[in-house]
Amino acid sequence: MQQPVSWGGIAYNQATESENKIHADDVAKRYGFRGGLVPGVTVYAYLVHPAVEAWGLEWVAGGSANVVLAKPLYDEGAFRVEAESEGESIYRGRVIDADGVLCAEGHVSLPSTVAPVPERRGDALLPPGDKRPQATRAVLEELRERGMGALELDWTCSGEFDRYTRDLAPMPDLVRPDGQGYAHAAFTLGLANWALVANVRLGPWIHVQSEVNNHAAIPRGSKLYVEASVVDLFERGGHEFADLDVAVFIAPDVPAMSTRHRAIYKLRDT
Repeated sequence: MQQPVSWGGIAYNQATESENKIHADDVAKRYGFRGGLVPGVTVYAYLVHPAVEAWGLEWVAGGSANVVLAKPLYDEGAFRVEAESEGESIYRGRVIDADGVLCAEGHVSLPSTVAPVPERRGDALLPPGDKRPQATRAVLEELRERGMGALELDWTCSGEFDRYTRDLAPMPDLVRPDGQGYAHAAFTLGLANWALVANVRLGPWIHVQSEVNNHAAIPRGSKLYVEASVVDLFERGGHEFADLDVAVFIAPDVPAMSTRHRAIYKLRDT
């Protein structure tokens, strides 16, 4: 089996026009950052890139990973990913910026046993129009009790998340929009973010941690359903956190990805 190897690149913030203004320079600087943050799901894609290169479709269709996002990456900043083998089918990954700062770390693997596979519940789709309430602890507690609305969308290899590097060349052919076109890690995990922001209106917010299991590769042209649940809410250091369980299905009900996803949905006042 080919072993994952370390790699490096130039960070790409593909979310500068996002509703989440933590990716915009002016707002991010008000919270003490140097500029707009590269999306956490993009940093996750950098961490698992060695697995996609080495293990290919086997990992995209059945691999696992976790990531803890400690410090931000900034657009056009150099980074390296250290992939330290801990066995034939597992490595510890670290994303490190040009200043030597550890930005993210986690384990990436081809599990020896099949991860628990989610079943589609058939949650009601979110209604058309923007009727989202402002994200507060009370609103999210209510969503925890009554459930969140589901998303329906297509993977078309287009739009701002068609890639995780500005130049397509570093991306494996398997997940390049001009290649085989399977959905890449930044898009698939990004669906967990979209599940949150489709249900509540947020100010600047930050994705901080995820545990991910892939169950099937998502081919170009797939119709997807995304179901999510609020499983925990807590405060730490003045920030308000939410933990979600999110499952992605290829229509009508083929499990593609599941994750326990943590975000700071309300940053402490500056």
